Amino acid sequence: MSSPTPTLSSTPILRRALVVGAVFTVALIVVGGVVGYFVDSWTGVTSAVIGAAMAFVFLAITAASILIANRYYASPLFTALFFAIVLGAWLLKFVIFLVVALLLRGQEWVNTPVLFLCLIIGVIGTLIVDMVVVVRSRMPYASDVSLPGSAGVLPNVEKNGRNGENKLNSPPDDSSPTPKA
Repeated sequence: MSSPTPTLSSTPILRRALVVGAVFTVALIVVGGVVGYFVDSWTGVTSAVIGAAMAFVFLAITAASILIANRYYASPLFTALFFAIVLGAWLLKFVIFLVVALLLRGQEWVNTPVLFLCLIIGVIGTLIVDMVVVVRSRMPYASDVSLPGSAGVLPNVEKNGRNGENKLNSPPDDSSPTPKA
C-alpha cells in the first residue's frame, strides 16, 4: 500500500477561495444582471452573466491548477511539475480569453460595455476575495515543514530513567577558584 499524499496548508485556503469566489460571482451576476437589464434589457443581462462567469472561470483555473499541482508534493519532480501545471494553466487562460473575446466581438446579443464592466469588476473582485481569504487564513510563515526530533536538536541530552528528567552529558563542573570567562 502506498502512503497517503500529504495535504499542503495551501489546499484548504485555495478551496475556500473557490467557494467565496463562487459566492461573489453569484452576487455579481445578480447585481450585474439587474443593472444590465436596465441598460439594455435581456441583452444586458446576458452580457453581465457572461462577464461574471468569465471572471470566475479565470479564478477557478488558477486555483484548480495549484490544487492539482499540490497533489504531486511528494514527488521528487514537484517543483518542475508545479510550475509546468500552473504556467500551462495561465497559458490556457490566455488562450481562452482570446478565443472568447474574438467570438463575442460584434455579436448583436452582447452589450460590450456591460460585459466589459462585469468582467473587470469580477476580476478585481476575485483578486480581493483571494487577498481576504489568504490574509484571514492565519497560515504561518514557515508551513509544511517538519522539524527534527530532540535527538537531532539536542544530541547531548539523554533521558534519565527517573521521572523523565533530562541529564546533560557534559563534563563535571570545574570547582577551581579561577574565574571563568
